[in-house]
Amino acid sequence: MILCRGLLRGYTALMAASMYIVVEGEDPGYDIFVNGRSLARHEDALERLALRLGVKPLIEFFSADENSMSLLIEEGAGNQELMRKLPPPQWYSPEDGLRTVRALLMALESDPQQLGTEGEQVLSELLEYAHVLEKTMARKLRWHLAVSWR
Repeated sequence: MILCRGLLRGYTALMAASMYIVVEGEDPGYDIFVNGRSLARHEDALERLALRLGVKPLIEFFSADENSMSLLIEEGAGNQELMRKLPPPQWYSPEDGLRTVRALLMALESDPQQLGTEGEQVLSELLEYAHVLEKTMARKLRWHLAVSWR
C-alpha cells in the first residue's frame, strides 16, 4: 500500500487528479460526489497541515482499488504486476475521517488563502467531505479515498 501512496503522491501533481470518497456497498442511498480536484492539487500542503494539527492526513485514508489503479497503469505510472498484487480495499470509520476533515476545516476557515488562490475551493470540498462522512456515519458504513485521473 505504501508503493500505491507513493505513486499517488507523484502522479496527482502531473494530471488532473481528483480525490473522491468511496462508501462500502453498492449504493449507500445518498449522493457521495465531491469534485476533489482542489484537494488532490493541495494534498501535500494538507498532509503537512494535518500532521501539524496532530490528525491523520487525508492521504492515509487512500485505498487502492482496481478501478483507480487501472487508470494509473493506463497512464504509464505503474505496471500490470502491481494490479495482481493489490490487497483487498481497506475501509475506515467515518469518525476517523471526520476528525481529520474537521481539524482541517477549523485550521483553514480563518485563513483559507494559506493554501493560495484555491483556498476557498479546498475549504468548500472539505465541507462536502464532512457532509458525506456524516451521512456515512449515520448509516454505520465505512469508507476510503480513491483517486481518479480523468
